[in-house]
Amino acid sequence: LWDYAIKPAGAMEPKTMDGKILVPFAVESSLSGVQKGLTEKDELWYRRTFSVPAAWKGSNVLLNFGAVDWKADVFVNDILAGSHTGGFTPFSLDITPYLKAKGEQKLVVRVFDGTDKGYQPRGKQVLNPNGIWYTPVSGIWQTVWIEPVAKSHISGIKAIPNLDQKNIAVTVAAENCTTGDLVEVKILDKGKLVASATGLPGSPLRLGIAEPKLWSPDSPFLYDMEVSLRQGGKTVDKVDSYTAMRKIGTKRDKGGILRMTLNDKPLFHYGPLDQGWWPDGLFTAPTDEALLFDILKTKELGYNMIRKHVKVEPARWYYHCDKTGMIVWQDMPNGDQGPQWQMHSYFTGEERHRSAESEACYRKEWKEIIDYLYSFPSIGVWVPFNEAWGQFKGPEIAEWTKAYDPSRLVNPASGGNHYLTGDILDLHHYPQPKMTLLDTNRATVLGEYGGIGLVIPDHVWVKNRDNWGYTRFNSPKEVTDEYARYADELLRLIGCGFAAAVYTQTTDVEVEVNGLMTYDRKVVKVEEERIREINRTICNSLNEQ
Repeated sequence: LWDYAIKPAGAMEPKTMDGKILVPFAVESSLSGVQKGLTEKDELWYRRTFSVPAAWKGSNVLLNFGAVDWKADVFVNDILAGSHTGGFTPFSLDITPYLKAKGEQKLVVRVFDGTDKGYQPRGKQVLNPNGIWYTPVSGIWQTVWIEPVAKSHISGIKAIPNLDQKNIAVTVAAENCTTGDLVEVKILDKGKLVASATGLPGSPLRLGIAEPKLWSPDSPFLYDMEVSLRQGGKTVDKVDSYTAMRKIGTKRDKGGILRMTLNDKPLFHYGPLDQGWWPDGLFTAPTDEALLFDILKTKELGYNMIRKHVKVEPARWYYHCDKTGMIVWQDMPNGDQGPQWQMHSYFTGEERHRSAESEACYRKEWKEIIDYLYSFPSIGVWVPFNEAWGQFKGPEIAEWTKAYDPSRLVNPASGGNHYLTGDILDLHHYPQPKMTLLDTNRATVLGEYGGIGLVIPDHVWVKNRDNWGYTRFNSPKEVTDEYARYADELLRLIGCGFAAAVYTQTTDVEVEVNGLMTYDRKVVKVEEERIREINRTICNSLNEQ
C-alpha cells in the first residue's frame, strides 16, 4: 500500500493525500482499491517510505519499475532522481546519491497519462470505454523493487542464437566499468558446461554449441546461462539467465508456397489473439499463477502460438512462454489513431501524418520494447502496426524493424494497410476465414478471424448490456460446431497458401464475449477436447512438407 492523490496537472506535491493504493495495480482497477479515473488534465501522485537494509552498506541501490503508464517522474528524498516515458517498458534508477545515511527514505512518483487524448502508444485504452476499446490504465501497473548491486554491475544481456553457425552471440552490458574489466559467459545443460567465452563488456561473445538441443513448442529446451563481471581477476557481479537455440524463418514448399519455418522445418503458426486484460487488475494479472494460467490453457487447447495484441506484458509472461513452448507474435501498442484503412487491397491512400513529436515517441518506444524483449526465445514475429491504427511510414518502419532484429520475422501491418515490405502479408477477415490476397514472395497469414460470441450470464463485465461478438451462439456445443466449420475452411486455405492464423480470442474482454473463456477465466466456453483435436490438426498441417 502506498499513499496516492489525484491533482490538477502542474500542481506541487500534495501535502495531504487522497488515500491508499495497492501497487502494482492501476488506479482505475478494482484491485488497486481506488477505482478512479485519470484525465489528461490530471497528475497521479504516489508516496511512501522505505528503509535500506544495513547489510547493503557499500552497495549501490537500484530502484526498478516494471512499467508505469505513461510519464513518470521519480523523486527520492525530494530530489528528482529520474524520469521515464513509455507505459510498457521497465526502467531502473541508481538512487544511491539521493539516499540519506540512515533512517526512512522518502519516495514520490508523479505520473501523467493522457490515454487517448495524447499521441503515446496506449493499446486499447480510451477515456470513454466502448465496444473493442477498454478501461484506461494509468500509473504503476507492474512490480516496483529495490536491490543492491556492486558499483560496477551487469545491467543487461542480449543473446542471439545462430543455428546455421551453431553458436549464440551474447552481449553483456555493464555499468561503471573500468579499463581491464572482463565479462565471462557460460552456457550449461543441466549443470554441465556446454560453452564459455570471456571478453569485454558491450562486445558480442560467440559461444559455439556443436550439437545444439533445439527449442520448439513440442520441446521447449532452455540452456542455463551464467554471466559474471570480473575486475582484477575478482568476480564483482554475477547473474543467472537462460537462452535457447532456435531459428525463425521462411522457405518455399514443394508447391512453391512460402511457409513459415521453425528450425528450418515448415510450421503452421496457430494461436489466439491474446489481449492480456483482467476484470480486477485491467493490465495487471492478479497473481503470477494467473499470468501463467492463460498460457497453459492456450497450450492445453492445442495451439502453438499467441499473438500478444497491442500490449506488452511483464517479463514473467514471456518467461512462461519460453518455458512452456509458446511462439509469440508481439504487437506494438497503438496510439495516435487514424485515418484510412484498406483491408483487402494494397494500400494506395494517405497514412497518418504524425507530428515530429508523435513520430519520435513511436520510434523510441518501439525500439525500447524490442530491446526489452530481444532475448526471449519465444518471440518469433514483430508486428509494428495493427490495421490502420496510427500507421505511418509503413515500409520504413518495417525495414527498420527487420534491420534492427534480422533474427525474427516482421509482420509490417496486421490487417492492413498493406505494402510490399516485410516478411508477411497479414489479412483479417471476420467471422469465417477468407483469403482476399496472396503474396507469392512473403508468407500470407490470416492475422485475425473468428470472434464467435457466447454470453455466460453470471460471467459478464456489465450485466443487462449489449455484450457482443462477431457472431452469437447459445451453447459451447454450438460455438464449437461453428469453430469446426471455420477450421475446415482454414485447412482448405492452408493448402491455397495461408502460413499462419490467429483466432479471436483467448478470453472475453469487458463487453466483448467472443473469448474461448469468460473474462474471469472461470468458464471455458468451448468443448475443450474437440477444440484440442481441431487445433492439433491445424498446427500439424505442414508436417509432411
